[in-house]
Amino acid sequence: MSTNPQISLMASAELRDALTAIKEGKLSAAVAALTAIDPESWKAIESRLAPAIGMDLRALFLGVAARSGEAAEAAAGLARSARVS
Repeated sequence: MSTNPQISLMASAELRDALTAIKEGKLSAAVAALTAIDPESWKAIESRLAPAIGMDLRALFLGVAARSGEAAEAAAGLARSARVS
């Protein structure tokens, strides 16, 4: 029997900070918060988030970034994050 990945308390705080930063248009801060999430928590967040919003967090973030005009900066940060995890 496999166990589902768990979201650490630190990762949940980083996700909250990232979503708050996105809402406030602070995309650099959002990228920093997202890149601080550990790989196991990231998998757990994505597995729970995708069914709820119909997309993964990266797609959501890139959509917001594109509308705000900072898509290149956000995409570069997320690409670095994806290579790390």
